Parts: sequence; structure tokens; C-alpha cells
Amino acid sequence: MKQLLAWCAVAATLATLSFTVKNPGGYSVGDTARDFSLKNVDGKMVALADQKDVKGYIVVFTCNHCPYAMAYEDRVIALHKKYASQGFPVIAINSNDKTIAPADSYVNMQKRVKEKSIPYAYLYDETQEIAKTYGATRTPHVFVLDENRVVRYIGAIDDNSEEPSEVKEKYVENAVDALLAGKEVPVKQTKAIGCGIKWKA
Repeated sequence: MKQLLAWCAVAATLATLSFTVKNPGGYSVGDTARDFSLKNVDGKMVALADQKDVKGYIVVFTCNHCPYAMAYEDRVIALHKKYASQGFPVIAINSNDKTIAPADSYVNMQKRVKEKSIPYAYLYDETQEIAKTYGATRTPHVFVLDENRVVRYIGAIDDNSEEPSEVKEKYVENAVDALLAGKEVPVKQTKAIGCGIKWKA
């Protein structure tokens, strides 16, 4: 896995040089995020407004093939299992261009959900409009929103992509815990670590 992550770090740099120039802007902490309607792996359209009794949202831009996304997949599942019942569901979004990354096609998203028994919505941003609007550049890249869709945290899930047992700072958990307690988010932004989103040519 470490060799794969090292390779992906190089690939991510190359992807940034090739693709992220097309993705300026995006949300900052304190901005109000727009809603969206994207197709879930079950074929149904899903919007943030569809979520019932929520106190916020953990929006994760991710994909199937990136070693970083794969390394964090179990942790994203754990976040949903821990916080969905408390009003903070995970909403995962795949924005990769399937021409560049065939493993991230909609059909392969459906296969991945079955393989991993993924319990959260996994949405396909085929036009890449939502990734560009949010300012997502990596997989994974997290945006924690409050119930009014105000962005309260942007960045990485935690501080160790390689070894879950060695994580010292759980950025997303700390942000959600603070919001649930009515407190200020302690760390509002970090650098997202992962493969670059594969933008359409």
C-alpha cells in the first residue's frame, strides 16, 4: 500500500499539472454551498435537501481507483455509521472523467458499493459541475457543512493517510463533534491529500 501511495503522490502531481488549472475558485469556510441533484448508484437522484432530520452534511469527493481514496474508504464508512444517526450523513461524490479513469465509471461505482457494502449515497458528478463549484481538487476532499449548508471545514479526513492506527488529528470528526456541541470548529481548513481529480479534456 505504501508503494501505491507513493506512486499516487507522483501521479497526483502530474494530474495537478495537467488538469487542475481548469478548476479555479470554489468555496471557502463560511460560504453557503449550493444544493445539487446527482444520480446515486441506485439510479435515483439525490439532493442535500432530500436528507431528512439533518444537522449537517459530510460531503466527500472521492472515487474508486485512487489509492488514497481506497485507503480512506473504511474510514469514510465509519464516519457515516457514527454520524448519520446523529444528523450528519456522508454524501460521497465521484467527479472523475471516466475517459481518463475508466475504473471510476458509473457502472464501476455500482460494483464498488456492492463489494464494500457502502451505506451512504455515492453520487456521480458526470459533468463535473459540482466539483468545480465546490472547489474540490483531490480524492478524497471533504467539505463539512452545517444544516444551513454553510461550509465549516474543508480538507483532509485526518492527518495520516497511510496508517489509521497512527492518526493523531481526526479533522472531520473534530469538526462534526464541535458542530454537534454547538461549538466553534477547532481546525477549519487543511490540505486535502490524494490523487488529483481527473478533469475532462
